[in-house]
Amino acid sequence: MPAATSRASATGSRRRSVRSGFLGTAVTLLAVTAVTVTAESPAMAAIGADRGAPGQGDPYFPLAGNGGYTTGHYDLDLAYDPATRQLDGAARITARATQELRTFDLDLSGLTVRGVRVNARAARWTRQGQELVITPRQALRKGEGFRVDISYGGVPENITDPDGSADGWITTDDGAFVAGEPLGAMSWFPADDHPLDKASYAFRITVPAGYTAVANGVLTSQRTTGGRTTFRWNQAEPMAAYLATATIGKFDVQQYTTASGIPVYTAVDPREAAGAAPALAQIPAILDWESTLFGPYPFAAAGAIVDHAPDVGYALETQTRPLYDRAPDVGTVVHETAHQWFGDSVSLTSWQDIWLNEGFATYAEWLWTEQHGGPTAQAQFDSYYARPATSSLWAFPTADPGQGANIFASPVYDRGAMTLQKLRTAVGDAHFFTILKAWARGHRYGNGTTAQFVALSEKVSGKDLGALFHTWLWTAGKPAQP
Repeated sequence: MPAATSRASATGSRRRSVRSGFLGTAVTLLAVTAVTVTAESPAMAAIGADRGAPGQGDPYFPLAGNGGYTTGHYDLDLAYDPATRQLDGAARITARATQELRTFDLDLSGLTVRGVRVNARAARWTRQGQELVITPRQALRKGEGFRVDISYGGVPENITDPDGSADGWITTDDGAFVAGEPLGAMSWFPADDHPLDKASYAFRITVPAGYTAVANGVLTSQRTTGGRTTFRWNQAEPMAAYLATATIGKFDVQQYTTASGIPVYTAVDPREAAGAAPALAQIPAILDWESTLFGPYPFAAAGAIVDHAPDVGYALETQTRPLYDRAPDVGTVVHETAHQWFGDSVSLTSWQDIWLNEGFATYAEWLWTEQHGGPTAQAQFDSYYARPATSSLWAFPTADPGQGANIFASPVYDRGAMTLQKLRTAVGDAHFFTILKAWARGHRYGNGTTAQFVALSEKVSGKDLGALFHTWLWTAGKPAQP
């Protein structure tokens, strides 16, 4: 596993600092990154016509997600004790078979499976690395809807990413920091863990009284009885598994509704409250500003979770409620909020396309700076272009960063933003901002690809942009002309 790396920029990046160590225990992604699954590979050859594939075939993470079905809804009933670090879970997953299925997989790392039922009948199951392989008592027909109930528990172990950082269920000194990109979801619930398969979610999280459990979407109830508090959350709009959270700690909570009608819920560790206050106060303004640029806010709720987890080293765009490991600055909040459009509502089709998340969110920071008294986006472009040809900024193509740590490195973030500035210059502001809104609107709650974005840009502008995108997305090295 590669050593930890610093992130693409000082603010706004998913990784913001060099990691000095991990909280809790960890499981590496060797099983994910070391296997290439193709139609001709032994892994695929062993799959019969009635066996769902063990992965979606993503070129970077081939075992992420699963084949043979699509999920519609996750109902997660969780109980966590910060003192013992014990997690007990019951997951109910509603899905539909896309082929005949005698056996299918879910992604689950660690934890002990206690029982599995399919359509209320006990099912056989085995564990194969990160795969929970389930055989229903009766085969599922193509097109058939079905329900999977899984009882499980144990002490969660976080995942170690290709860049050496920790993801998933990360233990903190007062609970857990739960961030899933790219494959951390499987550390705390069984999932079809690839952005291609998005679903709605309901969470019921029980913790000792005095603790707060924060998940995605809308808080529908909170009740304390017998020394324990249960929080119920509902995320109605589709969500990729890596964007789910169940962060637990001792938080100061604030709830309000913006002037534009968006409910906001923030949970802040008291140790970070003073530092976080200036940036969090900007949430309503940021939501309104980004809605003007990108189109209507795509979700029923917004907010933030600011934990005290200084060893984590990053923020993440957990859907509706970005997650920060420490007090963020305004640029970071702008970045993670922009992801609600670019990355959350419009999700990846392949991890190779991650610049569609990070380049867009980084460019949102540039626009915020430009429109709030700072350097223009072009000035920021020029500053990056001034870097020498030996800079890591030019190390690999933006739209094909390669496996491992590169998916969170500078070309994805900063050169991704530079690509958007080149597009803006080439097509003009009117076409450029039309493209951004059309992208968010046309792929709302779905997925997108780089090829689709290029095609949209050419359609809206009426220009052949092949050379521009070839240079800035698909070519390594410093372009000869800015």
